[in-house]
Amino acid sequence: MRSVIVAAFVAFAISLFLTPLAVKGFRRLKAGQPIRQDGPQTHMGKKGTPTMGGVVFIVATVIAYLAGHAVLMALPEPFKYNRPQGFTTTGVVLLGLFVCMGIVGFIDDFLKVRRKNSGGLNKRGKLIGQIVAAAVFGWLALYYEGSIGITVASDHLSFVRDIDWIQLSRIGAVIMFIFVVIATSNGVNLTDGLDGLATGASMMVLSAYIMIGFWQYRHWCLGQAPTDYCYQVRDPLEIALIAGAAAGACFGFLWWNTSPAQIFMGDTGALALGGLIGGLALATKTVLLLPILGSLFVIITFSVIIQITSFKATGKRVFRMAPLQHHFELVGWSEVNIVVRFWIIAGIGVAIGMGVFYADFLKVVG
Repeated sequence: MRSVIVAAFVAFAISLFLTPLAVKGFRRLKAGQPIRQDGPQTHMGKKGTPTMGGVVFIVATVIAYLAGHAVLMALPEPFKYNRPQGFTTTGVVLLGLFVCMGIVGFIDDFLKVRRKNSGGLNKRGKLIGQIVAAAVFGWLALYYEGSIGITVASDHLSFVRDIDWIQLSRIGAVIMFIFVVIATSNGVNLTDGLDGLATGASMMVLSAYIMIGFWQYRHWCLGQAPTDYCYQVRDPLEIALIAGAAAGACFGFLWWNTSPAQIFMGDTGALALGGLIGGLALATKTVLLLPILGSLFVIITFSVIIQITSFKATGKRVFRMAPLQHHFELVGWSEVNIVVRFWIIAGIGVAIGMGVFYADFLKVVG
């Protein structure tokens, strides 16, 4: 557990102290966030706020991951049992998704800044970039077993563990991997629209995956036949370490991203965080638990789907504006009130999700 704590602290410190430097650097480069003309008029005051801040917590997470591994390598020999001593396939998949989805978002942000409008990549270009990144790491997660004999992701649909009677073909599992990663990355991206909203909500979900990963590590099937009393996942301590590093990095970034934000994460950060969260769900085999843990992302995504469907079918809008957070802005709620109340919803979802996860274990052992 000390490696997870060290990784979280290192990521927090780097993100906390590097973000103001990034603010100055992006301002010099005139990398300000373009504001939608049809959005809430209160956002016009944010024009010129630096974007692409996701670069900071991506870098912080990768460095913290290395620091966590340095701690593992420094442990006395008796304490190294069942712990990753080098870089693992799980680490490559999760950090690869994190970085590559961030690159797709960075291209989108860069084009917005260069063109000085909120267009960025067109929808097809962004989707293709997401599919390519998810497909590459989905293939690695489902086709490479290594010496452990377990793939990072599973060809079964999962809830709190694999559902034995729902098995997919290997190709079907890769398609599911792509779908989960893209859905989560876009869910976080839609949530990112108010100061600190997506950062805080993501931090809560990542914290849940710290606990899930460490719990699975403490009840790991490695070295024994799989039973209901243990979890057959690959590198669960590595999962907790990466989730801890990302959560710590978000925590440090939130200091500068909360209202009034001095920097935005942009699509760089939103797509990266969403890709990582989706990857964590697939690696821990908690795919159907993810909509509960990430309930805020689901609610906001469905608000957009409902708005588009209603407008195309009837010509009428259900909400004053979608995503949902902008509806409440137009109703008259202050930005801070919306963010705090939505954080409460995110926290409730995480609490329910963790309760369901642990209840399954207690049901088995009880």
